[in-house]
Formats: sequence, C-alpha cells, structure tokens
Amino acid sequence: MLMAVELIGGLGLFIFGMLFMGEALQKSTGSQLRALINKLVNNKMTGILTGILVTVILQSSSATTVMAVGFVNAGLMSLNQSIGVIMGSNIGTTLTTQLISFNFDSFSPLIVSFGVLLYLVSKDKAYKNIANGIIGFGILFLGMSLMKESMKPLRDSVFFAETIIRLNSPAIGLIAGLVITAILQSSAATAGLLIAASGSGMLTIQMAFPVILGSNIGTCVTAVLSSVGSNKTAKRAAFIHVIIKTIGALFFLIFLRRLVEDIVIWMTPERVERQIANAHTIFNVVTVLALYPFSNQIVNLSSKVIKGQDKKTRDDLRYIDERLTVSSEIALVQSKKEILRLFAIVDKQITMSQKVLASYDGKICRVIFENEQIINRLEKKTFDYLVKLTGKDLDEKQIDKVAVFSRTLTDIERIADLAENLAEISVLNHENKMNFPEEAKEEINMLFDKVIDIFVYSRDIFDTIDDIMIQKVIKLDSEIKEMCEVFQTKHITRIKRSGYNTQTETVFLDALGNLERIGNHSKNIAQSVLRFKS
Repeated sequence: MLMAVELIGGLGLFIFGMLFMGEALQKSTGSQLRALINKLVNNKMTGILTGILVTVILQSSSATTVMAVGFVNAGLMSLNQSIGVIMGSNIGTTLTTQLISFNFDSFSPLIVSFGVLLYLVSKDKAYKNIANGIIGFGILFLGMSLMKESMKPLRDSVFFAETIIRLNSPAIGLIAGLVITAILQSSAATAGLLIAASGSGMLTIQMAFPVILGSNIGTCVTAVLSSVGSNKTAKRAAFIHVIIKTIGALFFLIFLRRLVEDIVIWMTPERVERQIANAHTIFNVVTVLALYPFSNQIVNLSSKVIKGQDKKTRDDLRYIDERLTVSSEIALVQSKKEILRLFAIVDKQITMSQKVLASYDGKICRVIFENEQIINRLEKKTFDYLVKLTGKDLDEKQIDKVAVFSRTLTDIERIADLAENLAEISVLNHENKMNFPEEAKEEINMLFDKVIDIFVYSRDIFDTIDDIMIQKVIKLDSEIKEMCEVFQTKHITRIKRSGYNTQTETVFLDALGNLERIGNHSKNIAQSVLRFKS
C-alpha cells in the first residue's frame, strides 16, 4: 500500500513539476511565443520549427497540438500549417524525455532550493518566472526520485517478475502505453514512469520500447477530444495527428523495433534510462522525416475521411477559440482581434444610422436591427471567453488586459444599442410622417461626423494605445457635449417659430442624447485603455 502511495505521489510531483515549469516558461516567453505563432507561413518547415519551440516552451506536445487545433478552428491556421506544427511538437516533446533520463535526482533538492532562493531575492517578474521554472524542474526530478524508490521493492517480487514476463509482448506493450497515456494525458509522464522503472532495474529497452510507441498514439487522445464540437477543418487537424502517430508507431513496431533497440543499446549499453529516451527521440525524428514528404497526401486523406465544409454564420467567433487558452498571452491577442472585429461592425452601424436618420430607408434599417442581434451574440460569446480566461493563472498585466477588454465590450455593445435607437427614431419619423427641418438635419449630421470621429479614435487607441489620440478623444467629447447644448438651444428657438411641427421636439432631443452618449462611451474606452497603460 505504501509503495502505491509513494508511486502515485511521485507521479503527481513529476506531472506538477512539468506543468509548473511549462507555465513559468510560458510567462517568461509569452510575447516571443505570440510572435512565433504570428510568423507562421505556408512553409511546413517553418511550422515544424515552430512546433518544436512551442512544445519546448509549453512542455507538452498535447498542449501544442490542441493549440494548433484551436488556430485551425478559428481559421488562423491552414491544415498545411498545422501539419508542420504537429510534426514539430512530436520532436519537441522528446526534449523532456531526454532531460528526465539523466540522473539529476540527487541534485533535485539543490535545484529546488536554488529556485526558491532566486524567487525570494528577485523583485523583477521576469526573474521570478525563471525561478519558478527552476523550481518546477527540481520538483520534476524529486518526483522521478520518489517513483524510482517506490519501485525498488518490486525487483524482489516473484509475482511482479512473472507478470512482467507474461506481459512482455510488443502488442500488449503498445496497448498498455496507449491506455496509460490516454489516462495521464501526457506521453512524458508515461516515459517518466518507464524511466523510473528502468532505473530500479525492472525494465529492459525491449520491454519499454513498445510502451513508448503506444504512448505516442495515446497522446493523440487529447487532440481528438479537443476537436469535438469543432469545425471540420479542426477535426481534420486532429485526424492528421492520429495518422502520423499511428503510422509511425505501427511501422516501428513491425519493421524497425529490433533495429532501434540494437542502436540505443550500442549507444548507451549500461543505462536503460538513456536507451528509452534515445529510442523515443529516434522514433519521433525518423517518423517526421519519413512522413514529411507525404504531408500533402496526409492532408488530402484527412479531407477524404472527414468530408464536407462547415457553414459559417456571421455571429460565429472568428478569432478566438477555447483551445487557445493553453497560452493566456495568445488568447488575449486573439480576444483583442475579436473585439476589433466588433468595432468594425459597430462603426458600420453608426454610419448606417446617420444615413437613415437623414433619409429613411427601410432596407438599411432592417440591416441595422439584424446586425444588433449579431453584435449582442458576439459580445456575449467574447465576454464569456474572457470570463473563462480569468480562471487561468494570469499575471497582473494580463488581468488588467482582461478588465480593459471586458469594459470595452460593454461600451461597444451600448454604442451599438444607441445606433439602433437612432434607426428606430428614423422608423418613428417615417411612420408618423414627421421630418426634421433642414437646419436640424445639418446639425445632426455635424454631430454625427464628430461622433464617428471619436468612435474611430477610440478604436485606434484600443488597438495601438496612443496617448496623442487619447487627448483628441477628450477634446472631441467636450466638443460633442458643447454642440449638443448649442443645438438644444437652437431647437427651442425653432419650436417658437410659427408653422414648426412640435411633434419632432422629443425625437430630435432623443437623437441628440443618443449621439452624446455614443461620444461618452467612446471616451470611456479611451480612458480605460489609458488607465491600463499607466
């Protein structure tokens, strides 16, 4: 019983250390990771390099693959790009296995102590992230040490020895590796268990290699699960991952297993841990090199297996995807793009409301009302995404961004409501056969021009965080308020004139009020961004 507790505890420490180190690396390289993804081109070789580097940063090939599925689902990455990233992630994950195969166990307390000391004396967040990475690295090896110690009593167990002999079948090993990795959701954790067992003298490379092959298929489970509910292109990306791993594992199991085992034994005859790590690396590198020339055919096969095209609607999110929360920095970048898309839609709403208020047009009014429903749904989906993002481990700067994005969404949605109100005023005028006098129309158009300017400035400020434009917004907001006061006074003067239709009084004042509030919400956006910058 105690042995099982120690083994599970060691495995838990190992997985925690790996995840903790990955999160620290991600925080240290968040902007670089974002730039790396943004530089993706149709060149699959670039995708492979990106997949390797992103996996090294995230410390998880599954996380990289899930992210690739998310980018494909959001339409930000093509299948040709994704296959390169997936192949690269397969190579990148071998670094973790290589690291844990070295005997750093005795140094793990020292590594953790150094990391904690660095964390305590560091004031800079960058150094604290580095310290956390070192702590995670040390905890990972503490877990390895605990697993090895827990398994040592099994060497003298006759029952365990007989069980291992019975299970010493390549096919059973493959299935065992697949199942264990599907449960643990990490091929590195499976490799860690194998290395710990071999370090205790219980496994040979002949026993371990089929399990390694199975673990590489098992790691596909995460990507497959993440593709559930995605569009067909994202499902194809997950299918590609399964095809690459399955073809590679079966080919090695049937044709290359003995050769690879002989090679790794020759490389490090006395150390089974290193043999396991080297076999894992050889499998993934050779599989990528062998299948890379056939990448186009694999993409075509995925399209034949998963047929058809998805029908996109206007209220579908275009840039964000739940899978992208694997990297908080990238999730925030994509959230910003989605909000800028909302800015563009609402900008058209304001422009159209100006047209219909000047001259009623039923078709344009219907478009405005339909767009309002789309804006509401997009705003809610984006806001819900940001709420989910707050559940992640965000730093202070990222928390500020989420707050600014949330407030901006609220202001944009209210501006859209106000634009719809202006279209409703146009409908009301038309139905009651009312019309503004020419002088009033000119005043409203003058105010509209200012309102459109301030809204565009607020969008640009949200995009670029420009101090100069913020001052322009504040100035424009004051001008809009002043113009509203002047036009209200003029309107009262017009009412006193003989022959003036007093029924237009309320709707004209409503129009001014709606335009003034659009300016105010635009100013709110700019000031919110300014507070975030400070």
